[in-house]
Amino acid sequence: MSGTGWHFGWGATDDGESIAAIRHAVAAGVNWIDTAAVYGLGHSEELVGRALAGLPESERPYVFTKVGLVWDPTDPQAPPRRTMKPTSVRREIEDSLRRLGVERIDLYQVHWPDTGESLEYAGDGSGAVSPDATPLEEYWQVMADLKAEGKVRAIGLSNHSPEQLDAAERIAHVDVVQPPFSAINRSAAPEIAWARAHGTGVIVYSPLQSGLLTGAFSAERAAGLPADDWRSAHHDFTSGLAANLRLADALRPVAERHGATVAETAIAWALAWPGVTGAIVGARRTAQVDGWMGAGSVRLTPADLDEIAVAITTSGAGTGPARP
Repeated sequence: MSGTGWHFGWGATDDGESIAAIRHAVAAGVNWIDTAAVYGLGHSEELVGRALAGLPESERPYVFTKVGLVWDPTDPQAPPRRTMKPTSVRREIEDSLRRLGVERIDLYQVHWPDTGESLEYAGDGSGAVSPDATPLEEYWQVMADLKAEGKVRAIGLSNHSPEQLDAAERIAHVDVVQPPFSAINRSAAPEIAWARAHGTGVIVYSPLQSGLLTGAFSAERAAGLPADDWRSAHHDFTSGLAANLRLADALRPVAERHGATVAETAIAWALAWPGVTGAIVGARRTAQVDGWMGAGSVRLTPADLDEIAVAITTSGAGTGPARP
């Protein structure tokens, strides 16, 4: 998420390490990268562009990015505003193409429904809706137009409800949905079911719940998060921390049986849900990439899923169905 200097930063990161992590992941077999214009206020896309610039064309991964969160350059610490006005979307895509150094974006996704208001991270991104908000039907048509014009290969919706997905599908096919989904945050099961029923891909984000399910997190680490790391004030890392860590610990026996890390097991759990196509996992350094690269090869058995479901229930972590 490109470090400090913006409202939802993750604390300090090193650009050189970030680029090395991207190239390491690609060399290990990762064939797509997901980012967003708003991450680091454009800096994340610039880093992806720099990482790709050093790769032969035949080795470059697909590039996914997002639109619809606009920031004020004069106040970078202010929450970005949710807007999908057609003029704003067309300005954003040109900026993203330039920062990424590509001629076409492989997957372009609406980051959040347009409310015309700021994005305050309350776990679900909820907030007031301005009378100035752009209707979904209008902004999804713009996305479909960008696809028809060849500026993007595919279009998707992130953080949209099944009802909103229905409205979009009546205008143009939703190629991909991107909801948050992990063993802690299981609330997107309805969106995943919708996608499966409509032939739509599902790329889940935060399958490790922002580090809680890596097996490396602890109460001491949470207490030491710097003030410029958004997690330091989030309920998952404060009032909900004990339950979340209990669940992470309960994944260890399953991971050991598969010769996998806790992180790989948590990602495998998300991938085991019918309809899920892929999972977005972040890394600041190459060593972190190595901690989850094997997730796609972990095949959880029905008994594993039963065990994890019991752990979810008894730990008290999160909300949503406990088993695929």
